[in-house]
This record gives sequence, structure tokens and C-alpha cells, in this order.
Amino acid sequence: MLQMVNLKRQYNNIAGDIDAAVLDVLANGQYINGPNVHEFEQNIRDYFNVGRAIGVGNGTDALILALDACKIGPGDEVITPAFTFVATAEAIVQVGAIPVFVDIDPFTYNIDLLKIRSKITDRTKAILPVHLFGHPVDMGYIMDIAKEYKLKVIEDCAQSFGATCNGQKCGTIGDVGCFSFFPSKNLGCYGDGGMVITNNEEIGNNVAMLRNHGSSKKYHHDLIGYNSRLDEIQAAILKVKLEYIDLFNAQRRQHAITYKNNLDSSKVITPIERYGMTHVYHQFTISSDNKRDEIAEELRKNDIASAIHYPIPIHKQPAYEALGEYYDFGDLSVSEDVASNVLSLPMFPEMTNEEIIKVCNVVNGV
Repeated sequence: MLQMVNLKRQYNNIAGDIDAAVLDVLANGQYINGPNVHEFEQNIRDYFNVGRAIGVGNGTDALILALDACKIGPGDEVITPAFTFVATAEAIVQVGAIPVFVDIDPFTYNIDLLKIRSKITDRTKAILPVHLFGHPVDMGYIMDIAKEYKLKVIEDCAQSFGATCNGQKCGTIGDVGCFSFFPSKNLGCYGDGGMVITNNEEIGNNVAMLRNHGSSKKYHHDLIGYNSRLDEIQAAILKVKLEYIDLFNAQRRQHAITYKNNLDSSKVITPIERYGMTHVYHQFTISSDNKRDEIAEELRKNDIASAIHYPIPIHKQPAYEALGEYYDFGDLSVSEDVASNVLSLPMFPEMTNEEIIKVCNVVNGV
């Protein structure tokens, strides 16, 4: 079976380094906020050239802590896309704020920049764009709006580690960048993990306290916090894998070229890459009017996995439909249409050209 992501292949390629890193943690005996967490945070600061990098328990917590650190709370509104993984909206609700959904661009699947202004009210406190599937949002436009309306910008970079917007790495453009290290991510650990990066010292200090029960000094609690620390073993694994991330992303980009060169453009729409953007292809997501399910079934028959990201837009999810009583969702038809037609194909650095071409041949045959 050709999986969406084959994590065993990547482990086999770097097993010696990974095993040594994990065994070193076990021999050292420091498991919480140990030397690997601190070293990995420093490595992330160096990679992104930012002042603060704070490891947290997972990507969802990264968003929650970032929002909380930016003093987003009850009654505040946060603008975000309707088409994304539910964690984006979930984090907003967890701090007591209201996610205000904006429709998406039909080509990049990112938030439609031209529809943001119409959703801003006197209660709007932040914009939370998502660099979906690895394609950056045009952050220059977002930052112009944020400056005009004095809004915070929290970047959801869960799927875009290493992606760039006009030469600047995603996560470094807004006030805060939030990352997930879920195993299938471009930079993934072997469990849960997350990271918050920022150049704002106050926000960085708040996140560092919030992740550790609101404490800056043992048994002294300045904030009502959380328990969300990056695990020492996971940090050791991520330290190893960070050294390979640019190679992994380059391999993903090469696989995307192979896909595009071999898929029949008259039958499916393949991902685009806007000028000035560096797509890192966390997912390779195609669109096919009315044939998505047929393609998925034919792939299954040929022992090839596929996935639907995401079959139900957030505003249509039972947990979030009630928000429609608070404000008018407006026209979110592109999100609904995309949710009905997109299909993600296998994508991971260790794929072979032969596997990609096999996938393409099956898709082209439907």
C-alpha cells in the first residue's frame, strides 16, 4: 500500500542519529525542559532569525497560547478562513473569542484577501491566516490591513514549515508564528509537539509563562496558565530532523513538479504557486469537479492512499454552526465548493518517481 506519508522510510534513513539522540536523553535522565528543548529552541531561533522560540505541547496549544499571550479573550473577534483544519477555529474559541470566517481563494485555498475588510468590526482584535497545504498567504497584504486597523496577526504555520513569502519565512511576518510538529508535518516528531516564535518580547515572555502554569519562577504564578511543554525526547528527535528540513522540502517541491508534469490537466486541477511564494507542499491537493470520489476509489483499488482535506468547512461543522446566530456568515461558497472537490495525493520526501507516476496514471485513467 502506498501511504499518504511513509514515516518508516524517513526513520530508516536517519535511524542512527535518531536512536542516538533518544538514548542520550534516557541516559541523561532529564525529561522536562531539559537541554534538548533549550538547544532546539535556539536552533529554531537561528533558523527563523527571531528573538524568541518557545516549545509547547502541540500545534493547537501553540495557537491557544499565542492568542492568550496577545490578550485575545472573551468577546473579541478573530478573522480566519472557513476552510482549514478545525484546530484553527478551536483555538480561538478556547480563549473565549469568536472566529469570524472568511471565504477562500479558489486557487491557493488560502484566505481571500479581498474579503477580509468586510468582516472587520469594532470587536475585531486579530487576523489568524493559515498557510494551508504549505502555500503561503500574501502576508504583505495582511500586515497592511492589520496596521490600518491596529490588529494582531497570528500566523498558523502548522503546514508551512520552511515556506517563504517574498523571501521571508512564514511565521516571522506577523506578531506570532505557530507551528505543529505532528508526525506527518514537514518537520514532524514521533508524537505531539509545537512551537511559538515571535520577535515581540512581551508576547514571548507571556507564552513562556503560559506554557508552564503561568509561572516565570517555580511556585510563583503571574498568569493563569496551562501545562503545555515540548517533550525532551521529541525535542531531541526534532533537533536531528531540523538539519534535514530544507532537503526534505526541496524533495517535496521536486515531487510536486513530477506530479504536475504527469497529471492530465484536462481532468484535474493541480496546486499553483503564486509569484514570490515558496510552496513546501505539505499536501499535494488536486481538484476534480464531480469525480473526487471516483478517483479516490480507483486509487484505493490500486493500493494507493488518498485523503480529503477537508470534507466539511468549519462553519458547517455542528460545533460551530451556532455561531451563525451571533453573526451572518455571509457567502462562503468557495469554501463549500472546494470541500466537495479536493483530494490529497501521497506526498512525502522519500517517494520515488515511479510511485508518483503510478499515482498519476491511475488518476488520469478515471
